[in-house]
Order: sequence, then structure tokens, then C-alpha cells
Amino acid sequence: MNTDDLLVKPRSRFLRVKCNDCNNEQIVFGNASTRVECSVCGRLLVEPTGGKANIKTQILEVLE
Repeated sequence: MNTDDLLVKPRSRFLRVKCNDCNNEQIVFGNASTRVECSVCGRLLVEPTGGKANIKTQILEVLE
């Protein structure tokens, strides 16, 4: 048995997103438990749902 088979991979990821209003790019957690707003203009980017967060903007990249 390979040791990689024993490792549990996380189901959540960090995401690089782009604000629809000001084009600012931020890193957010895909299972965020709090609201995440754009650090430049304040637009809501991520809304928590109790599991996977509701991403309200464009996802540019899923980070490993």
C-alpha cells in the first residue's frame, strides 16, 4: 500500500477571485464562515452558507 493512499486530502480550497466592480484580486477560502468583502471597494465577494461558501464574483484560480 502506498503512503499517499493513507493521506486524507482536504475538500476545501483557497480561491483567487476578482472583484466585479474594481478588478481587485484577493485570495479567499472556499468554505469561508464569515462574509468576505473586497479590500478595495467593499463589495461582497463571499457569503457563508454553513458549508461551501457562496462565491459572488469571478473565480480566477483554485489554489492547491
